[in-house]
Amino acid sequence: MLLPANKNLNNLIHMLTGRHAMMRSAVVALISLIVAVPAFGKTHNDTYSVPCSQLWDAVQETVKNSGYYTPVVLDNAQMTSAFNISGAIHSRTISVRLEPKGTNCEMQTQTSFSGVFQNDAGDFKSRVDHALAKLKASQPSEPARP
Repeated sequence: MLLPANKNLNNLIHMLTGRHAMMRSAVVALISLIVAVPAFGKTHNDTYSVPCSQLWDAVQETVKNSGYYTPVVLDNAQMTSAFNISGAIHSRTISVRLEPKGTNCEMQTQTSFSGVFQNDAGDFKSRVDHALAKLKASQPSEPARP
């Protein structure tokens, strides 16, 4: 038999447990939104101050020789590419399209997934930047004009 003091304690525990369950549900819903919203792919646009032909060489170098990607499509005429990247859980597809913008070139990178622990478009961009720098360094500079 419960004493009146224990009855109040039981009521308090019941009340806190009910609030705890509501709070737990709210936290789970919030975490689900935080994780799920970035899971939908989107297009990332990055503009480079080089011609698209030069940027395309860096994109091809990155896709073919970086060791991170498996090429699916490399279309030189359209300057488009689709390739897979393998993750710990599943494989993801990334597509890239180069679009001339005057003397510049815009790289449009579309990812099928980007989440909390990976940034496929950002990783690809940094690898292209590295390949572009290597290609520029390997090209002979123009001779000085007298």
